[in-house]
Amino acid sequence: MAPLDSVLLSSVLWYTMPQCTEHSVKVSNDHKDTAQELLLSACKDQGAEAQQHSDFLQGLATILQERADFNPDHSTLELMAHTRPLSAEQTRKIHFLFITLHLWVSKYSEALPGLPTSYAALLRIKKSSASSLFGSKTRPRYNSPSLGTLSVSPPSWRGTAQHHYSPVNLYHSSDAFKQDESVDYGPVFVQEPDDIIFPTDSDEKKVALNCEVRSNPAPNYRWLRNGTEVDLESDYRYSLIDGTFIISDPHEAKDSGHYQCLAANTFGSILSRDAILQFAYLGNFSGRTRSAVSVREGQGVVLMCSPPPHSPEIIYSWVFNEFPSFVAEDSRRFISQETGNLYISKVQTSDVGSYICLVKNAVTNERVLSPPTPLTLRNDGVMGEYEPKIEVHFPLTVTAARGTTVKMECFALGNPVPTITWMKVSGYIPSKSRLRKSQAVLEIPNVQLDDGGIYECRAENSRGKNSFRGQLQVYTFPHWIEKLNDTHLDSGSPLRWECKATGKPRPTYRWLKNGVPLLPQSRVEMVNGVLMIHSVNQSDAGMYQCLAENKYGVIYASAELKILASAPAFALNQLKKTIIVTKGQEVTMECKPQGSPKPTISWKKGDKAVRANKRIAILPDGSLRILNASKSDEGKYACQGENVFGSAEIIASVSVKEPTRIELTPQRTELTVGESIVLNCKAIHDASLDVTFSWTLKGQPIEFEKEGGHFESIRVQASSADLMIRNILLMHAGRYGCRVQTTADSVSDEAELLVRGPPGPPGIVIVEEITESTATLSWSPAADNHSPVSSYNLQARSPFSLGWQTVKTVPEIITGDLESAMAVELNPWVEYEFRVVATNPIGTGDPSTPSRLIRTNEAVPKTAPTNVSGRSGRRHELVIAWEPVSEEFQNGEGFGYIVAFRPNGTRGWKEKMVTSSEASKFIYRDESVPPLTPFEVKVGVYNNKGDGPFSQIVVICSAEGEPSTAPTDVKATSLSVSEILVAWKHMKESLGRPQGFEVSYWKDMEAEEAAAETVKTRGNESSITLTGLEGNTLYHFTVRAYNGAGYGPPSREVRATTKKSPPSQAPSNLRWEQQGSQVSLGWEPVRPLANESEVMGYKVFYRQEGHSNSEIIETQKPQAVVPLPDAGVYIIEVRAYSEGGDGTASSQIRVPSYSGGKITSAQSTLHTLSTSSSSVTLLLALMIPSTSW
Repeated sequence: MAPLDSVLLSSVLWYTMPQCTEHSVKVSNDHKDTAQELLLSACKDQGAEAQQHSDFLQGLATILQERADFNPDHSTLELMAHTRPLSAEQTRKIHFLFITLHLWVSKYSEALPGLPTSYAALLRIKKSSASSLFGSKTRPRYNSPSLGTLSVSPPSWRGTAQHHYSPVNLYHSSDAFKQDESVDYGPVFVQEPDDIIFPTDSDEKKVALNCEVRSNPAPNYRWLRNGTEVDLESDYRYSLIDGTFIISDPHEAKDSGHYQCLAANTFGSILSRDAILQFAYLGNFSGRTRSAVSVREGQGVVLMCSPPPHSPEIIYSWVFNEFPSFVAEDSRRFISQETGNLYISKVQTSDVGSYICLVKNAVTNERVLSPPTPLTLRNDGVMGEYEPKIEVHFPLTVTAARGTTVKMECFALGNPVPTITWMKVSGYIPSKSRLRKSQAVLEIPNVQLDDGGIYECRAENSRGKNSFRGQLQVYTFPHWIEKLNDTHLDSGSPLRWECKATGKPRPTYRWLKNGVPLLPQSRVEMVNGVLMIHSVNQSDAGMYQCLAENKYGVIYASAELKILASAPAFALNQLKKTIIVTKGQEVTMECKPQGSPKPTISWKKGDKAVRANKRIAILPDGSLRILNASKSDEGKYACQGENVFGSAEIIASVSVKEPTRIELTPQRTELTVGESIVLNCKAIHDASLDVTFSWTLKGQPIEFEKEGGHFESIRVQASSADLMIRNILLMHAGRYGCRVQTTADSVSDEAELLVRGPPGPPGIVIVEEITESTATLSWSPAADNHSPVSSYNLQARSPFSLGWQTVKTVPEIITGDLESAMAVELNPWVEYEFRVVATNPIGTGDPSTPSRLIRTNEAVPKTAPTNVSGRSGRRHELVIAWEPVSEEFQNGEGFGYIVAFRPNGTRGWKEKMVTSSEASKFIYRDESVPPLTPFEVKVGVYNNKGDGPFSQIVVICSAEGEPSTAPTDVKATSLSVSEILVAWKHMKESLGRPQGFEVSYWKDMEAEEAAAETVKTRGNESSITLTGLEGNTLYHFTVRAYNGAGYGPPSREVRATTKKSPPSQAPSNLRWEQQGSQVSLGWEPVRPLANESEVMGYKVFYRQEGHSNSEIIETQKPQAVVPLPDAGVYIIEVRAYSEGGDGTASSQIRVPSYSGGKITSAQSTLHTLSTSSSSVTLLLALMIPSTSW
């Protein structure tokens, strides 16, 4: 079995036999078993179930063996022809599988030579397939789109939907139409037949007219041709598979016409819409030789095509001289697609030649050529100019369906060649229109009703003009706007059905009953789509169809009329009832039997008929009502429903009890927030009745779980209940309801709780008036929460405050009866928000919503700068600094500073304006001012409103200038491989006192300016250690002083070389001997490299394990004795050291300290073990004998 067959087989097993899914079906490439054997193997545990499907798989094996003919449509049918009847679900799955596999096979057709990728054969199928293949779910009674039909729609030529014939899937169903099989109903179309154009030369020799109906019981099908029923037995070419009518070897003479599907079951029949079967063909031109056409040059000519017989429409083109040289259409030449003729408005010498008309069938694509028509020029002169003559024009009346494309032709002969123009009389040509073929064709796509009207084409040249007018009429097919619904009526009831459709022309209506025209009768009226039947009976039951039609089309709507006829019966929930009421209540006992015709109602109490009086009445719906019930009304009541088909009754027992009363205490209480209370609810009721209690607050049930523990329901006695309210809040105020419910009645009462608490928030705060330092505010009173408001507190917030702050007000104390106040001592030109807080004897409430943001008015500044002082500067500069005034106190726009200064002892002030509100410094430069000259200085403020105050006068000296002398006695001393000490001296001077020194340094062979790095010191330091230098490198150094005015001159340049790097080799071959509380170490001497400094000695680092600080022993020899004073494990390492610093560390050794014995490095394996206990290490050491190293 081939791999393809294995895939198909496995898929079919999974799709159609879910009972076998626990068995795996595996097929190797070289597996030779038959498909039947594989199935039986896979399902061997299923017994009879597997045997039932064996013949199904035999059919599958046949297809697999001949898979070159595999077709997803006919393969489904062939399987069904080989098998017993399958379920609808199995059939749907198989067909879906074959389509999927077909796509997969097409994709890999190159790998499977000979496998076709398109098919045209439709297999004939046995009639044994059952209608159970189709299911249904919902019951739409109107035309539905086709389901499962594979068809291609060409351009419409009748104005209705058409389909070319192509292979059709005859077996299809939809889960959307499945319905409970226990419900019986009449037929409903799922698919109706479509128009078909069948090519006479088609290799496919079958036509299938599809019809599918859902109904219960299953339907039977008949077909009508041109209104006459088709006798399926009269012609061997006819077959019916479910509702699909198949015609083999169709012939135009016998089979063309109008077809309708008639489906029926026990509830009635319905008739499908018309489907036209038409045959597409194209005959041959007459072989007779065509005469030559001879004209003068400049004359117009028409060459006739005279097409052969054809159906349906054809497309025209013309060949000039020889194929494929086609005539190109332009303003001078035009081919009419209405007549097929070739029009040449003005013949030229280049037009002389042979012309052949080529026609193409739009459906079959078949082409035929006419005999040639020669065109010659006469030699008796040239045609003179003449006015246009319109040879081709659209009809006087053009009709088109809405939504289609309209093409109107207009072409004229003339000399000179005429120009064609178009216009719409009394309107504008639609903007969507297009002019084709040098304006000879006006094309209007998606034509609408308002596109209709009179159109004119005009042909014009220099000799005159001519025109033609015609009317475009746009029609619409009928369309439902009101449809029918299935109806169930009691016998004797009236029926009124109305169907309503739109269309142009306006539709007329016809009615069918069970597929036959319904005629007016004494009880039956049909007026403008309304069907009325007076006093329906069983003979009126059936399937009805309303047809709305105009000259362009017809639409169908169907509905089922069922006439109900049944004996009375009561629903189960009405059969036996016990009604318990209390004295004085109203009792209503329902009696609503189902039956048709509608049953008559009668009541009895015991054996006596119930008679109506002032208290007792039988209502129109059959219910019995008793007002003001008493003990005398107790007993059993029987209601009987009766019609012509029988009777039925129900019994109800009535019991009358004493009414329930309720006592709720206390009725009205005032509490303060935080207090608690218990409400008691007591019921006085009939002892035979159980009672339940429920509590409400403000009409809503109290949800005890969601109330945060404030509420608790307490039930101590059967006839009373308490409601505990703890730590009461303002929100708990209101009316509390207690409802007592029994099986007979329900009573309730309410108690009111008033809760006193802090006031609520005052209403909206409004700023009535604003000045530079005040704001007049008003607000609406706060809710006092049952304790009068004693005072209000006014608060403000600005960008400069820490949250909300209480402001001073007028009046100073705002009593609770006031609703306005003035905030005072506000800062000018500051944005404020205001809010109000209310207070009563219980507490302070929540604040109001803040007012809108508002800015106080501008004012002259009142705050002078502070901390006026001097700063360091350059020689001849006076540097004045101050602390800027906060924006909060600038009081307006245009804020700045006025800096005033004068030399000590002089009278006039020199003033300078500083316009930046954020400025904090001003520099005055005067070459004539000696260093350290004292000045009196003050700084004032101003804004757009005027000048503000000045600060206190302070004395500031002018700058002393930069240092004038260079440091002396500069020395550079190398300390290590990366460190050099630079030292200097500086002479004291009266001017330019230094604030610190700057050391510049750079490597030898580098330019000072480009490569120098700098380090600064502060104060009087006279040395600095430079770190991070490169080893064994020559550096250059200079030093200069600096202060706020600048830098002094640099010192002379000095040089120093960093020391060589320490040895990179680590001490190696460490040997040790530990005896008692000390250990003797030895190692190989370190030999430095040429660029490393000489070894000056060695450092032994040792520390106790777990400690971070190491002890150091220095020695000039490659050996040392290390004390181990404390018990434990010691970590030891050795480094060589030189003038360049410490070298690389040796590997660490771990040595235990103990009081006796002797251990050497020969037992190094032991000492490398890690242990958490020194006692364990000591014990192991004692077990190993000592040796000498």
